[in-house]
Amino acid sequence: MSKRSRACDIKPKVKETVRQRDGGRCVICRSPGLPNAHYIPRSHGGLGIEQNIVTLCPACHMAYDNGAKRKEYKELISRYLRSRYKNWNEVDLIYDKWKEMKR
Repeated sequence: MSKRSRACDIKPKVKETVRQRDGGRCVICRSPGLPNAHYIPRSHGGLGIEQNIVTLCPACHMAYDNGAKRKEYKELISRYLRSRYKNWNEVDLIYDKWKEMKR
């Protein structure tokens, strides 16, 4: 597994933290859901960190991932995450191999 794949993977501890933060409910419709949706998608280097992961029900997750409601849901999720993290910034949610090399 590459460093990028590991960085984008959601670890069990992160899933549990997100599940507790979101109350096990979809942040869009409040139906029961799973804490496995990346705000910044893995395909764009979205990290598997709690500031980038939200709980979505299967229907909302599919609509978000497949573009049907991507723009609308992205704004809702962004507002939600901003309300939970004081210095939340999208740039910090993306894997940067150069930043990783400096660590």
